[in-house]
Amino acid sequence: MKNKILICVGTSGLSAGANEVADNFLSELKKHKLSDKYKIIKTGDKGLFVDVIVEIIDSKETTYINVKPDDVSKIFNSHIVKNELYKKRLANENYKKFFKDQKRIVLKNCGEIDPEKIDSYLERDGYKALQKTFKMSRAKVLNEVTDSGLKGRGGGGFSTGVKWGFGKKANSDTKYIICNADEGDPGAFMDRSILESDPHAVLEGMIIAGYTIGANNGYIYCRAEYPLAIKRLNIAIDQAKERGFLGNNILGTDFSFNLKIKAGAGAFVCGEETALIASIEGRRGRPKSRPPFPANQGLWEYPTIINNVETLANIRHIIINGSKWFASKGTENSSGTKVFALAGKIKNTGLVEVPMGTTIKELVFGPGGGLSNKRKKFKAVQLGGPSGGCLPESLIDTPIDFESINKTGAIMGSGGMIVMDESTCMVDMAKYFLKFTVAESCGKCVPCRVGLKRMLETLETITDGKGEQEHIEFLKEMSPTINETSLCGLGQTAPNPVLTTLKYFPEEYEEHITDKKCRSKVCESLLEFEVIPEKCTKCGLCFKACPTDALEWKKGEVAYINKDKCIKCKACFEACNFDAII
Repeated sequence: MKNKILICVGTSGLSAGANEVADNFLSELKKHKLSDKYKIIKTGDKGLFVDVIVEIIDSKETTYINVKPDDVSKIFNSHIVKNELYKKRLANENYKKFFKDQKRIVLKNCGEIDPEKIDSYLERDGYKALQKTFKMSRAKVLNEVTDSGLKGRGGGGFSTGVKWGFGKKANSDTKYIICNADEGDPGAFMDRSILESDPHAVLEGMIIAGYTIGANNGYIYCRAEYPLAIKRLNIAIDQAKERGFLGNNILGTDFSFNLKIKAGAGAFVCGEETALIASIEGRRGRPKSRPPFPANQGLWEYPTIINNVETLANIRHIIINGSKWFASKGTENSSGTKVFALAGKIKNTGLVEVPMGTTIKELVFGPGGGLSNKRKKFKAVQLGGPSGGCLPESLIDTPIDFESINKTGAIMGSGGMIVMDESTCMVDMAKYFLKFTVAESCGKCVPCRVGLKRMLETLETITDGKGEQEHIEFLKEMSPTINETSLCGLGQTAPNPVLTTLKYFPEEYEEHITDKKCRSKVCESLLEFEVIPEKCTKCGLCFKACPTDALEWKKGEVAYINKDKCIKCKACFEACNFDAII
């Protein structure tokens, strides 16, 4: 058996030069006439963004990180030719810590297989779940999924088995399965990485779902901003057809299932089921009132089951290992694992998969590695994207499961987690997410179209230093009104970042309004810059950095800031090496 050189070539890896790294390894193998002894495998992203990641598997397994194309010859000569580790790019303890406490089920194949070769998937029990499914009755498959306790990983947390049950009971000869891969939350990249790294797992989950409810057609609704994911999905679909896992009379049975990909145009609202369906049908992506629910009347008025990428990627493992195996992981009411995208002021940016019930603290300071700036203090996490909420340090021991997170006022969402330190202004953070939802609102219903706009204007007034006490009362009154009266989930959850920051960080709102101060020094309208004469070294660095001639300085003299010209860009503050500007 050949030795292996695994190179992470997902979106993250490509942006760091993964293809060139792979080409250089190939050249070195040819140069040293070792092509018959080593096999290069281009995988998807492994999870931790320290690209390019290269894993050499020979007599041992060795991982190199942050590999640049110019490093390849050095690694090759040291590791392969001289049988000595190349220490400069060797994976460190932080890399090992990142993976140590993870329980990888959905991410099991990420960074381990070639996503563009079906044989690579088959070598790791690919499509065995489908083969096992065809030996089971549809009712038995449904029971396994229901008994596993799997809940939708797209944010709603609704029982997958119950949803499938609705689809199975629907009286129609035509039914559809849709994979919702319209991942739009800022800071979220779970679906993208799964589709790029292990596309067949999602296909297998969809085929099993189709068999269970009696659907013969499916769609994968993937945002067009994920070109690599779409490319690999198309390759996977073609390969699955060639091997008989897709198409007519799958594996010699009387069951047929066909798949198409619909590239979404990037509208966040199309993550909502009815808006997504409208988009596939060629209409404007706008939600509609429910009932009827898609399980009874969905795509082209036919019964339709919609699951997200992570939900479907779990199915094969449940069928192979059994419902009890899956239910034994996580908590009693939130079984299995959850994939999170860690971003923000955190040391390790990437994808993490941990059992449900893991606390926020265990996730942030375990695989997350803690804060990126050790001199800063942990302040909060934003869970659930723009529809979620900001949770403070006092709730850092909250278990991550559907029930516990919902009690805090946030939501699990699809799994985005943005970590914040004391340099983050919570009023500004609420404004950031509200600005996103205002821009992404479809405008169909008044509470969302008008209400969110008025809330955003109020937050802008507060961060501009013009806030009044009545503005806080307005936000507190408007938020639940929009929650209760908006047509779809976007509007119903959009006020959550405002509600949670008002609840957990009221003092910051008060400071912005009463003291006209931003403790995190983020809100520019509330900032003033001054030079401390006794600390000024008269070096002129601030003068050179200022883009508006607001810094007045002559050689040998103390600098002075003309506040009428100052645009509060912080250039002088960042340029000063002597803490002379405050």
